[in-house]
Amino acid sequence: MSKRREIDVSATSTASVDAVYRLLADGTTWPAWSPIESYELEAGSGPTPDGIGEIRIYRRGRTTGRDQIVELVPGRRFAYRALSGLPVREYFGQVDLEPNATGSIIRWRSSFFAKIPGTGALLERGIRRFLDECVHGLAQYAATSERSVA
Repeated sequence: MSKRREIDVSATSTASVDAVYRLLADGTTWPAWSPIESYELEAGSGPTPDGIGEIRIYRRGRTTGRDQIVELVPGRRFAYRALSGLPVREYFGQVDLEPNATGSIIRWRSSFFAKIPGTGALLERGIRRFLDECVHGLAQYAATSERSVA
């Protein structure tokens, strides 16, 4: 049995937690601030009144991932689980937002098991790099877009 891999990346933004949360909750914005190239909502999975249960399809290069939203707490938390796309089992991701004196702290954590023995470290490095790009892209985009709206 492979060991559970855990990743924890964070960034600060001058944007408010509400501005950051709006971007997380709206899947159509992800290609603007993350390495993801395209987004679509899986037919029949939403949109739901609260967004819970909706399945998002993200594409990057040859990889197509399907994530299901499992928790949404406005201004505080966005959580999802990967249904397919990566050679992992039990992938869970959670983004927690916390206000600070200048805006917000964004903490993006994930955990998973590698499906193929011996690939855990390689997967962890790749996913960590991807999530690091996501959290920093989100922090920067939220700050820029909040300023342009103000």
